[in-house]
Formats: sequence, structure tokens, C-alpha cells
Amino acid sequence: MLVLLNGSAASHNCQEGTFALFRDGRHNREVPRVSEAHVAARRQQILDAARICFTRNGFHQTSMQDVIKQANLSVGAVYRYFPSKTELIAALAGTVIDQIAGTFAGMATEDPPPTLATAMQRAVDIASEHTGPDGLLRLALQIWAEAQRDPSLAAFVESVYLRIRESIIMLAKRAQATGELPADVDPVAIGSVLFALMPGYAMQRILIGVPDPEVFKEGIGVLLGRARP
Repeated sequence: MLVLLNGSAASHNCQEGTFALFRDGRHNREVPRVSEAHVAARRQQILDAARICFTRNGFHQTSMQDVIKQANLSVGAVYRYFPSKTELIAALAGTVIDQIAGTFAGMATEDPPPTLATAMQRAVDIASEHTGPDGLLRLALQIWAEAQRDPSLAAFVESVYLRIRESIIMLAKRAQATGELPADVDPVAIGSVLFALMPGYAMQRILIGVPDPEVFKEGIGVLLGRARP
């Protein structure tokens, strides 16, 4: 369906899209309706292509043209969602980091709170899902290196890692409140050490293929006390 306009733009929605026709003959404009599901699917299509390229060739050896070709989309379609490689890799990293951060944030508000061993073992389960050959945490090594050169990426890394660290510190404070930790220990010190376990575990899995997740979780259980059944 078309809507005739006299010198000004208006629109009318129909099943196929939104159309505007100018009576003065300047030009016709067609603005297709795009659903949120379509936007999400297209965005994911680009991210999937970027993950394949970055994993296969590395961050620096991958160009935006490589991603565009892999996604089988036009230049404009890709740049509409991601104007740069930095934004692509930040979005990919955010997929996993948000999951891990959300897990810790959720545990920090559970009542009763999980033991520190339980909390870290749950985090290991999530990290293990993303350290395989196509795992997104493999990109973490490239992100850490690139963050030394790119201030915007460095700011992103700092913000998300501080968020995870603060959630772990909160877990340590709640462990003090329940008597799991002595009252005179510094929860910031405990949280900082526990936070270091996750990148350490991920690096081992990616670089040397060990330890087995269950072995690592067993080690956490011994160091922090057995997880609750």
C-alpha cells in the first residue's frame, strides 16, 4: 500500500513494509519494517562470521572484508551493526563475559549464599564450555594483547573484569558473614585471588589442553573446602 504525500513525509504500515510516495515527484522512499528478531538474527550472523575469522586467522590478520565475505552480507549491512573490528571482538567477548559475570552476580545474591568452592566450581563449568577449539574464550588471549594497544578495548576489558571481580569480593564478604571465612581476613584480598583462578584455568585449557574440568574443580574443593551437596 502507498500513501501519497504533498511535500512532506508520512508513512503507512502494511504487511510488506512502510512506504512513502512524494506527490511532487522528488523521489519515492521505501522504509522496510525490520523486526527485533530479524535484527538479532542478522547481528548474530555477523558475530558468528567474525568468530570463525578471528579463531582461524587471528585478530590482526582478519580484515572487516574477511568478516563481510564470511557473513555473505553487503558492506553496509555489516558496518550498520559493527563499524569496526574492535566493536566486533568486544561484542564476542561480551557474550561469554556477561554469562560469567551474570553467574557470579546471581550467586552473590543467593540466600543462603553458595560456598566459595561451589561458586568457583560453577564458574569453571561455564568457562569449560568456551575453551574448546571454537570456544570464545580463545579470543580472550587476543583481547588481552590488543587491549594493551587499543584504549577503547582496554576500557571495555577493565569494566567487565572489575564487574566480575566485585561480584567475587561480595561472595567473600558473604562467606565472612556465614562464618565460612574468618572475620579478620580481607575479602578484597580473597576475591582478588579467586578472580585469578578463572583466567588461569582458561589459559591452561587453551594453551596446553589441561586440566580436565573435574580435576580443576576437585582442586578448588580441596583448597576452599568441599562444595555443598
